[in-house]
Amino acid sequence: MAALTTPVCDFGAVAPDFSLPATDGKIYSLSDIRGPNGTLIMFICNHCPFVKAVIDRIVADAKILQAAGIGIAAINANDPDNYPDDAPDKMPAFAQQYNLPFPYLFDETQEVAQAYGAVCTPDFFGYNANGELQYRGRLDESRMQPVPNARRELLEAMQQIAKTGQGPTEQQPSMGCNIKWREGMAA
Repeated sequence: MAALTTPVCDFGAVAPDFSLPATDGKIYSLSDIRGPNGTLIMFICNHCPFVKAVIDRIVADAKILQAAGIGIAAINANDPDNYPDDAPDKMPAFAQQYNLPFPYLFDETQEVAQAYGAVCTPDFFGYNANGELQYRGRLDESRMQPVPNARRELLEAMQQIAKTGQGPTEQQPSMGCNIKWREGMAA
């Protein structure tokens, strides 16, 4: 398990559109996900130990952000042929186990992950109401183990974006397992 960190935020980059199937059997596009005060797109998967270590906090923070008018979706872009735990037929059980309050989408072609520039799981992309990137950072300072009293960086950043349209100027990169690219698809 090699841990990767994400690039710095490209402030103002426009959120790429998508049309992806979800664990609830529906197809979602970016316009279906957008919230009136912003949008959070995150790349996660079922098997990553970094995701498993923080998924409960992601869910708790997502509920707070949704109440603040932030639309949220999670996307799994991992290659299910080489990582069968991340196959689309395993995603509904993961969504149910963790009671995900947002759509959990599957990016079979990995084109959406590439369009976003996703590199790891978890990888967070926070957009303002105009669809402009304002946050590309970590959930908090925890990695595999929760850090007591850790500042909730993603939550705070998205709350700021919901109120002002602007993300924090200083952001710490997310860290996690690399996206499991299909041969020839690496970003």
